[in-house]
Amino acid sequence: MNILISSAGRRVSLVRAFQKELKKIFPQAKVFASDANPILSAACQVADGHFKVPLQSDPTYFDVLIKNCIAHDIKLMVPTIDAELLPLAKNKKRLLELGIMPVISTEDFVGKCRDKREIHTFLEAKEVAVAEEYSKSDYKLPMFIKPTDGSRSIDTYLIRNEDDLIPYHFENEKLMFLEYIDHDLHEEFTCDLYYDKENKLKCVVPRKRIEVRDGEVYKALTVKNHLVDYIKTHLGQIAGAVGCLTAQFFVHKTKSNVYAIEINPRFGGGYPLSYLAGANFPKWILTEYFSDEKIANNFDCWEDELLMIRYDDEILVHGYKG
Repeated sequence: MNILISSAGRRVSLVRAFQKELKKIFPQAKVFASDANPILSAACQVADGHFKVPLQSDPTYFDVLIKNCIAHDIKLMVPTIDAELLPLAKNKKRLLELGIMPVISTEDFVGKCRDKREIHTFLEAKEVAVAEEYSKSDYKLPMFIKPTDGSRSIDTYLIRNEDDLIPYHFENEKLMFLEYIDHDLHEEFTCDLYYDKENKLKCVVPRKRIEVRDGEVYKALTVKNHLVDYIKTHLGQIAGAVGCLTAQFFVHKTKSNVYAIEINPRFGGGYPLSYLAGANFPKWILTEYFSDEKIANNFDCWEDELLMIRYDDEILVHGYKG
């Protein structure tokens, strides 16, 4: 019952969480990690084993991935980065036929999440407010610009003055002109959501974002606020959603206003805080996919007001020759 954390990169805490939970159920089982450069991946170094794969854009990616999964007797696969989600969802049937269970939402839902315009339409249909998208010929300042398929805050811009706009912003069709949600008036939360195999919401953990580096949270706080009931009401069931989803929201500091920003159908970089607070997604995944047991509602299983402060650590690889 080995499992794989794919594109593991620096997800050391996620690998260790799965190692801890897997060995409670199957003491001899292993957690493997894959990466395009596993020697330089901290998560690969702490995994029970690792292997190299091409980039997801390489046409041989899935052939290499599958060959290694079979060679290492891997039965469950957990993705971690945006670029692999849609290709993985499209190949889900192929993987299942080979006895490899990918914890991935359906191709239709993943496709919506990967397109910011589509996920906005989806959220509005669920009666969840989103930032207004402006026409590039009729907009209001300040505004926020981001790509429809972006991640990790790459190619995003806060535009306060007309002088901040350049031809690139108008010419790039992927860039969206959006209503600016003022950070002075709102608090930003990333919520870890768990959906079972029947697409039902089983847990919500709002994490207040205090400090972010390179698109990943470094300081965060769990908060049991009205977002929990709000998400239960509006997103209690999502067709095609399974496993861990991360959803970003802005909540007004003095009013009840809530704006959804995006949904990513994967573990987020800040999930270790939710795990340490008591929201045991790795255990629930193993319970559902290996033991075929149903997951109970776990909306109150986690610790409120738990602060996470991250710091840099070292992983040493002996004998590395470059």
